[in-house]
Amino acid sequence: MAASSVFPVRSLKQRSVQRCSKQLREQKARFYIIWRCTVLLLCWHD
Repeated sequence: MAASSVFPVRSLKQRSVQRCSKQLREQKARFYIIWRCTVLLLCWHD
């Protein structure tokens, strides 16, 4: 019974880690897009 009560906590922790890694991945992607746009604007000459 003690092992079954620990399991939901472990799966909840795993879910929060997955959510955190997903948010981190999205933030990195957003930063990469902003960085690429900045480089493009700085290097673009008429």
